[in-house]
Amino acid sequence: MPDSSLLSGLTHPARRFRQRWVSPLLRRILLVNALPLALLVVALLYLDQYQNGLLEAQVTALREQARVFAGALGESAVLTADPDNPKLIAPVAISLLHRLTEPTPDAQARLYAPDGMLLADSRRREGPNGPLTFEPLPPPVDHGRLLATIWRLYDGVLAMLPHQAAITMVDTTPSAGGPDWQPNVKEELRLNSAGKSSETAPYIRRTGDNRLLVTVAVPVERDKHTVGIISLTREAREVDESLFTVRMSILALFGLALLLTVLLSWYLSLTIARPILRLAEAAANMREGGGRSGSVPPSLLKRRDEVGALASALADSAVALWDRMDATERFAADVAHEIKNPLSSIRSAIETLLRIDDAGRQRQLLTIIAQDVMRLDRLISDVSDASRLDAELSRVTAEPVDVVPILLTLQEMDEATRDVTKDPRLEVIAPPNGLSVWAVEDRLVQVLRNLIGNAHSFSPPRGRIVVRVRDAGGIAELCVEDDGPGIPDANLEHIFDRFYSERPSGESFGQHSGLGLSISRQIVEALQGQLSAENRRDASGKVLGARFIVRLPIV
Repeated sequence: MPDSSLLSGLTHPARRFRQRWVSPLLRRILLVNALPLALLVVALLYLDQYQNGLLEAQVTALREQARVFAGALGESAVLTADPDNPKLIAPVAISLLHRLTEPTPDAQARLYAPDGMLLADSRRREGPNGPLTFEPLPPPVDHGRLLATIWRLYDGVLAMLPHQAAITMVDTTPSAGGPDWQPNVKEELRLNSAGKSSETAPYIRRTGDNRLLVTVAVPVERDKHTVGIISLTREAREVDESLFTVRMSILALFGLALLLTVLLSWYLSLTIARPILRLAEAAANMREGGGRSGSVPPSLLKRRDEVGALASALADSAVALWDRMDATERFAADVAHEIKNPLSSIRSAIETLLRIDDAGRQRQLLTIIAQDVMRLDRLISDVSDASRLDAELSRVTAEPVDVVPILLTLQEMDEATRDVTKDPRLEVIAPPNGLSVWAVEDRLVQVLRNLIGNAHSFSPPRGRIVVRVRDAGGIAELCVEDDGPGIPDANLEHIFDRFYSERPSGESFGQHSGLGLSISRQIVEALQGQLSAENRRDASGKVLGARFIVRLPIV
């Protein structure tokens, strides 16, 4: 049963289907198409390996530059009066450090004594009047406040995800380290004295103003004596700019792909979801009695794809349903008409019976009433059988059935009950190896008994009824022939109509309801076969009897 909350406020079934199908299906199409694309973009934006490669290149270049600075200072700014205790000459070291850093204004070099005291800073210079001035690093790259916010959020999300193992030479220090941060000089000297100077890791950090700084520390040596430590710091702008360029390119491609995905999803919605919705509306109109035909849009019937096949199947189902309803309506009208006749006869006989006193006439009227009651009983039995026939045949499955043993059994039964003085004789002519057809055995027996019984009714005394079975090219033909008067040519099809009855003279009244041949044809057609009638004629065209032909598919 439909949900009452969905039906509230709706006056047409199309609205109900529109609310329940269009939006969810379109959302599913968009989700299915966009989710793999989004996952691919996230994977592409996950640039740990690429970032580590850029940082490694920055560290390598900066370390080589620091080694050059350390070598120059060790050769030109060291006092060697005491070979066992060489010392840096501060004025010379400061002047030389400034000259060395002039070609690289974006770098900052600092020189420390072995005890950790700062001796020189390339950003501190003596002014014309003597006071010291400090030259700050160039301002950070500005990508805009919105983009900066987006990347901070993006980096925050990535920080919560598992990362690829960083390169061993990279050591990330806390982000609180600003441009004035300096390495632990004593720790560097300890590592250097232990012979691990080549393994000293660089210092990579991001400052509060979003600068990515790389710092390396290299000992200044003279005659294998460490006389100081030089640290070189540079802002790795190229890394951020390269990552920014790559990410923007990926996002631009993602935007274009997402636009194409939305357009394709909308196209799928128009070509698949919308037609299905229209079919659902057509089915709802049929259910609500909106029309006998034309409910399925013709444009959908013309399509040569799965939707067109579904539309054609729905249209055919609607036609079959209306035909079935019409047939049921006609059947009900015919039943009412057929029942009304014997009831009218019974009522008339009872009214007459109450007004007369003649015993002989009363017995005659009672006989008429009894015959009408028998006729009603026969009619109701046949109507009940016909009404449940469709449902029964739709539930059972056809199976291979050999018709020859069935006919031989019917022949034996007929021979056992036949009055040889007046009843016709039944003969069966069939292939010796049998012939199997697709059928429901009980219903096939009912058809054969109806046809043989009908032949008995019209055959002359001591006549001949022949049942022939043969293979007609993949179709089994079962022919029931009699020696009766035949069938009027105008009634060869009407004899299969419901309640049509044309009985031989002398037959007792009320013995047949006129449904036997109609039920037989209904059974045969349900088994994907055909039932037809024709007259047997001789060479001159004289009617020799009737012939009923049952055609069923062979196994």
